[in-house]
Amino acid sequence: MFWSEKSSEMEGAELCFPELLNTSCSKTKHSPSDVLLLSIILAFISFLTMILNLLVIIAIMHFRQLHTSTNVLIVSLAFSDFIMGFLLFFLVFKIDGCWYLGNIMCVLYVVLGFIVASSSVGNMVLISIDRYVAICDPLHYPTKVTLKRTQVSVSVCWTCSLVYSTVILKDDLQQPGRFNSCVGLCTFDVGLTGLIVDLLLTFLLPVIVIIILYVTVFVVAVSQIRAMRSHVAAVSHQRSGKPKKSEIKAARTLGVVIVVFLLCLCPYFCVSLLTEDSLFNSISGIYIILLYYLNSCLNPLIYALFYPWFRKSVKIIVTLEILKSALSEHPL
Repeated sequence: MFWSEKSSEMEGAELCFPELLNTSCSKTKHSPSDVLLLSIILAFISFLTMILNLLVIIAIMHFRQLHTSTNVLIVSLAFSDFIMGFLLFFLVFKIDGCWYLGNIMCVLYVVLGFIVASSSVGNMVLISIDRYVAICDPLHYPTKVTLKRTQVSVSVCWTCSLVYSTVILKDDLQQPGRFNSCVGLCTFDVGLTGLIVDLLLTFLLPVIVIIILYVTVFVVAVSQIRAMRSHVAAVSHQRSGKPKKSEIKAARTLGVVIVVFLLCLCPYFCVSLLTEDSLFNSISGIYIILLYYLNSCLNPLIYALFYPWFRKSVKIIVTLEILKSALSEHPL
């Protein structure tokens, strides 16, 4: 009875694997023009995301004057964004609702996606903490937030993301493809408990922490800016310690990064009760997923807009002046 109903449903539908008539998944019904347009958009954004974030990584790693605690966090975020851009390219193969790369690649794709997503959120929390200390406790910032402590924090963030992703996806890792109802499907199932835990740990709780920290940073930064405009207030604030203009500018720039991050992720997590494959059944769902990945491309563009050092370093990298060994000390 089940197979007869399934056969009638598939009748006239295009299959992912036509040779597997009774076990193959059917392709989602999108017009060829929509598929072509989305494929071009996804491939372009994927390539652009990887290139831009690679430029961020090279710039900060190469120029010694950029080896600061804040920039270590930016490199970590750029690395996760680079991998996100790489994963975005695989969505080109999923626009029609089919996965052609097998169960092993599916598991690797899902696990890597979980690791990068959770590490990105962790990086955002670390950036918020960094800006909070820099603006709200500037006198102790150099001693509290050292380069070594930041590197350790980043390492812990990535390690926790790896452990968390391995635990929550242990069933998929033990038996790849166990949740696939047909051949050509790439899906996973963490259960209701896992879904709630994932929403809490990788979205709700971090977002609450980020918002609280940055609202505090915003209030303090505004008061400091007002104080700078008043000579009397400025003198009194100097005695208690006030953040540098560069720290406030960095807080503003990274604040934009965080706001864009939340705007890109919120639509996806708001419909996270649906599986990713269900989202692929509609064009609007695909664009929600695209918005989720687009955040990784926007971060370097924000740096280019607000950071002169990034624009100068990109020019040096693109013109191949970076090959001159002395440029690691080149002022930006």
